[in-house]
Amino acid sequence: EQLGATLAEARRRLGPARDLLAERLDALDTHDRRSTHLAHRLYGEVLAVRMRPFADGIGGFPRMVRDVARQLGKEARFEVVGEKTQVDRDILDKLEAPLGHLLRNALDHGLELPADRLAAGKPAVGVVKLEARHSAGKLVIAVSDDGCGVDLEQLRAAVVRKKLVVPELAPRLSEAELLEFLFLPAFSMKETVTDISGRGVGLDVVQSMIKAVRGAIRVVSTPGRGMRFTLQLPLTLSVVRALLVEVAGEPYAFPLGLIARTQRLPEKDVAVTEGRQHFALDGRSVGLVAAHEVLGRAEGRRDPGDLPVVVVGEGEHRYGLVVDRFLGEHEFVVQPLDPRLGKVQDIAAGALLENGDPVLILDVEDLVRSIEKTTATGGRLGSVQTAAAAVQAARKRVLVVDDSLTVRELERKLLESRGYVVESAVDGMDGWNAVRGAAFDLVVTDVDMPRLDGIELTKLIKQDARLRDVPVMIVSYKDRPEDRRRGLDAGADYYLAKGGFHDTTMIEAVRDLIGDATEAAP
Repeated sequence: EQLGATLAEARRRLGPARDLLAERLDALDTHDRRSTHLAHRLYGEVLAVRMRPFADGIGGFPRMVRDVARQLGKEARFEVVGEKTQVDRDILDKLEAPLGHLLRNALDHGLELPADRLAAGKPAVGVVKLEARHSAGKLVIAVSDDGCGVDLEQLRAAVVRKKLVVPELAPRLSEAELLEFLFLPAFSMKETVTDISGRGVGLDVVQSMIKAVRGAIRVVSTPGRGMRFTLQLPLTLSVVRALLVEVAGEPYAFPLGLIARTQRLPEKDVAVTEGRQHFALDGRSVGLVAAHEVLGRAEGRRDPGDLPVVVVGEGEHRYGLVVDRFLGEHEFVVQPLDPRLGKVQDIAAGALLENGDPVLILDVEDLVRSIEKTTATGGRLGSVQTAAAAVQAARKRVLVVDDSLTVRELERKLLESRGYVVESAVDGMDGWNAVRGAAFDLVVTDVDMPRLDGIELTKLIKQDARLRDVPVMIVSYKDRPEDRRRGLDAGADYYLAKGGFHDTTMIEAVRDLIGDATEAAP
């Protein structure tokens, strides 16, 4: 009876205690909402204090445009859209030089002389436009003109003249690939030096300045209608939105604007060639490295399963960094590092987490340079540990290049059934990009393909000091003696006719060149 009475008393007291706890939790929840609201309000007010109208940073441009146009003998109307757009004062201070470069570029390279414009059916007065707006949490600035655009053939000739690409490959370059050359250091299409252009100083400087404020620049050219340069910049340098990750048990932050992609990569998609790991992304081979290796940290504990990968860099300089885990997106108030430390490798700045713990903000471009410096000097970054890595490392890798989907799949399945690791390319240009971006033990190519045929691809491979030892097998419907001779003269190691070969014929030819999938090449 005494025990029953005690339990009854406990239940009686538990009710009010439960009610009091619910009341306190509700009060804490209200306090949390108010604190969050006040924090966002304070952040907005602080940000507003840092903001200035776009017009404050471009006051000297109208006169500059007028003077340069007069000097060039051209007529130009300067238009500004978005003068009231709010811009972080630190960014605005850094925009004057790159925007000045782009405006002079539009006047010198873009707008035609009045007589030429009239002959082309355009008004004698050209238009140079400067626009600023906010979009998707970013500051977007565009510089455009209604001039002639870039003469792609003239640009192609300049690229060859400066020996930036071999003459055989130049005709195959796309418009987007050609326009990228404009951003190379010391590149100019002007053969004569003037006070305005031809000195090789311009778009490369612009790109460097834009990257310095964590931005990006893109260019679009429409022949006969003009060019448009678009700058995407963060709204502020004092606050950065970043992906928080864990590496070797410590938090690190990747600025979102500098991340190409994040993904969870299945271990089975990781390939190994000559001790280097890589994976396929959008039809290209991307190097895979462990983030702790680049940062010089001990290996951390990663959850089993798919690999958390942060893809950074552009084009052939793109890499996937394997981290221990993703911790979500956060906004950080940027804290510059103590100047006495100097430039800390791979680190851009610091910040504090909500609990007060420090976090390092990564310098993504520095990370890419660190990876390339290590590999270029013969060094090797440790492999990402995967269950399949040991098995994959021993298998030979074959690149199949053919514009026929049926043939590609037939050859891929045949080779994979014998244990080879196979990647495919849809034409010679795609194959050339693939073979430069990853190591292969053998290239199997067709002859007749768009953009770059198999003969030209073979010549490029055999003329490249780094690739010339890679065996090339031509598989073609052309079986005349002169066709075979043409392929072998280009440097092919084997010529096989599609019309007469059986599965065993091709496999025997592959084995003659590189051996079985898991044995040393003969």
